[in-house]
Amino acid sequence: MRATLVTLRSEPVSATAFSAPSLAQAFVAAAGVVGRVSEGESLSVALADLKRTAPAQALAAAAQDLSYNALRGYGVVDVALERLLKKPLTDSPLRGLLLAAMAELAARPQSAHAVVHQAVEAAVLLGHSRAKNLVNAVMRSFQRRMDAMLPEIEATEPGRYRHPQWWIDALRSAYPGEWQTVLLESNRHPPMVLRVNRRRLSIPAYLDKLAQAGIPARPLGHEAVLLEKPCRVEKLPGFTAGEVSIQDTGAQRAARLLDPRDGMRVLDACAAPGGKTGHILELADCEVVAVDADRERTRRIAENLARLELSARVVVGDCRNPEDFWEGRPFDRILVDAPCSASGVVRRHPDIKWLRRRADALAFGRTQAQLLDALWPVLASDGKLLYATCSVFAEENSEQVRSFLIRHPEAEVLPLAGLGEGQILPSAETDGFFYALLRRRG
Repeated sequence: MRATLVTLRSEPVSATAFSAPSLAQAFVAAAGVVGRVSEGESLSVALADLKRTAPAQALAAAAQDLSYNALRGYGVVDVALERLLKKPLTDSPLRGLLLAAMAELAARPQSAHAVVHQAVEAAVLLGHSRAKNLVNAVMRSFQRRMDAMLPEIEATEPGRYRHPQWWIDALRSAYPGEWQTVLLESNRHPPMVLRVNRRRLSIPAYLDKLAQAGIPARPLGHEAVLLEKPCRVEKLPGFTAGEVSIQDTGAQRAARLLDPRDGMRVLDACAAPGGKTGHILELADCEVVAVDADRERTRRIAENLARLELSARVVVGDCRNPEDFWEGRPFDRILVDAPCSASGVVRRHPDIKWLRRRADALAFGRTQAQLLDALWPVLASDGKLLYATCSVFAEENSEQVRSFLIRHPEAEVLPLAGLGEGQILPSAETDGFFYALLRRRG
C-alpha cells in the first residue's frame, strides 16, 4: 500500500489567527523554545518554562503551536535554513525564530506577507535589530525558492518522513511491512483519548455527558473514549470531579494486563505522573506503592490520585534500590514502566527524534535491565510482573525480555490476549507501546 505523505502544510498555525503584534510575540516565544531544543534541551522543559513565564495563556498556546509545527517539520526547514545561510548561525534564539517562521511560511504561503513582516518584527523584539536584514533576506529567499526547494528536500528520506536516517533505517529493518506507516503516524497530531473512571460511571453514561456538552466521541473498548477533536481539559465534563482522565489507549492496556485483584499488594515502579497508578486503583481495591525517582513528577502522582479520590503510598526513590521503599513483604503484582527512548510517542514529543542518538537505546537498555533484576526479587512466588515501555525499538523491548529470561530461568512469559508479541505500533487510535507479562514460578 502506498503511503500518504504528511507535509509541513498539515494542521498548521494560521497567521491570520493572530493580530500582527501577537504573531510577532508568538514568534519570539517560539524562538526561545525551538532554540533551546536545538541546543539539546527537552521540549517539555522549555514549554513548561514558557507557560510559567508567559504574560498571557493565549500567547503561550500560540507559541506552543508554532514550536510543534517547527519541530514536526524540522527535517525539512532545518535543511532549507542551512542552504539559505551563507555561514552557520550560532545564535540559538535567532535560529529558532527562523525555523519557526519558515515552518509557518511553508504551512501558509498565502499569508507570506504577514509571516515575513512579523518574523522581522520578532527579530527586533528579540533584541536583534541588527539581524532584521538577515531575517528579512532569509525569509524572502525562502518564499521565492520554497516551491522548488521543498520537493527537493522531501525527495530524501529524512525530508520525506521527518525523521533522522538512522531512525528510518532501524524501523525499516524491524518492521519491513509497516515502517512507513509508523513514520507517518509519528508525524501526525496525536489522538486525545480519555479513560472513564469505572468506579464513578459507565462508558455510555459518560458518552451522554460528552454529547450534552457538544463534544463528539466514540468508545474504543473497556474504559477508553476517543474524542473526534482534541479539546481543553477544562471543557471535559466531570474531569475535576475525577470521572475521567486523559490517557492514551495503549497506555490504558497496562492496568488490565497487570490483572490486579482486590486485596493484592501492587508496586507501580517509575510511576510518575500516576496515570497507570490511578487506573490500577480504579480496577481493584488493592494496596499500591507508587515509586518514582523524580521528586517534582512524583507530586503529580499525589495530585492525580487526589482528583480521583483514590489513595496509594507514594514514594520518592530509585526503583533500582528496593530498600528505598520495600518493607519486606513481597508484591503480588509489579508494573515496571521503564525509562526508554520514547520512540513510540514522538508525535507528542517531536523533539525526541532529533535529540536521540542510535546509542541511546542501548543506554536505556542497561537501566531497564537493572530495574528488572532489582525488582524481580520483591515479587511474590507465582506473582506477575508487567514490563512496559513506550518504545518501538527491539533493544528496549523483546531483546530486553529475552536477555532477562536467560538471567532468570524461573521466569516465564505469559500470553497477552490480542497483543501477539506485545508490540503496539502508532496508529490513529494509539501511540506506540510494548508489554511483556512475566510470572515468577514458585
